[in-house]
Amino acid sequence: MEATMRIGILGTGVVGRTLGTKLVAQGHGVRLGSRTAGNERAVAWAAEAGAGASAGTFADAAAFGEVVLNCTAGVASLDALEAAGRANLAGKVLVDVANPLDFSHGMPPTLTVCNTESLAERIQRAFPEARVVKTLNTVAAAVMVDPSLVPGEHELFLSGDDRAAKGQVAGWLTEWFGWRPERIIDLGDLSTARTTEMLVPLWLRLYQMFGTRLINFHVQRAP
Repeated sequence: MEATMRIGILGTGVVGRTLGTKLVAQGHGVRLGSRTAGNERAVAWAAEAGAGASAGTFADAAAFGEVVLNCTAGVASLDALEAAGRANLAGKVLVDVANPLDFSHGMPPTLTVCNTESLAERIQRAFPEARVVKTLNTVAAAVMVDPSLVPGEHELFLSGDDRAAKGQVAGWLTEWFGWRPERIIDLGDLSTARTTEMLVPLWLRLYQMFGTRLINFHVQRAP
């Protein structure tokens, strides 16, 4: 078991709380960050998650974490990261779990950025000293922390410009959440995050069809 770490999570939604709960249960220190101190949802989560859990602002969480997870809504991610503070992100692995979904016109949502750019690339460009890695954004929160909830073989994707950062994140996905190394596909540089972000509308359509979030994609190759 890898030594415990301090992990900052930006965002108090289902994804942030689910990841945080799993990490606290493994003995890591987790600070859940929100736009304002004393956020009701973050404080309630910290009280329930147990020892090692705490709550604060985006800046508090980013300063606390040796690694930072962006679990904010994609349309608000750049503002949230700006509030987190450039100095608090510099040199750190920043795992981007967000998707640029716009629900302002109802379902299905549209993408605020796609085709020639991704949210992950915008984040890396805005915060060049952070080591951005895109992953976990193509599965539901419950599957992120327990891939066995979906039977059979299925994959998780990884994108990033920093090879060493991707290697660290791949190891954490296995250590923290139980993703088998052979089921983690490194797609390449951060521009490949465009493909996984654009995969999310298909995931949403499948969710509507099947009525369950316990779904994922499997890549089948010929022998």
